Amino acid sequence: MGSDPQIESPKESIVLFDGICNLCNASVNFIIDRDPQQHFRFASLQQAGEIDGLKALDAEAQELSSIMLLDRGRVYKKSTAALRIARGLSGGWPLCYALIIIPSFIRDGIYEWIARNRYRWFGQQETCRLPEPHLKDRFLA
Repeated sequence: MGSDPQIESPKESIVLFDGICNLCNASVNFIIDRDPQQHFRFASLQQAGEIDGLKALDAEAQELSSIMLLDRGRVYKKSTAALRIARGLSGGWPLCYALIIIPSFIRDGIYEWIARNRYRWFGQQETCRLPEPHLKDRFLA
């Protein structure tokens, strides 16, 4: 449920996010702060076509205003991606994964409403995020 066919991927989980979205960038910071084992790596949706192993996702990434998670060769989108990411975080965040029992059309409906309004509510940047030097190894490309 909530995933696409398998594609080839590295062993770590990769979070693809909208690199100019302030909410998305804040979410990346949130994940980094709660991922002490550095399970997640990151790439902007805008750069997916430039990264080996992610080129197959480029067309989909360019039309998608969503977060994507590439995990163990599977691609997850929207609320399913967010819940799977929460499951991999420290603290109480894995408990959020229990929300997966809510049908995806309901979860994704809420997700899409936030996604449609994210620039208006949280703003956007002119260019994609550049990682701080101490986090550079967590970002692809």
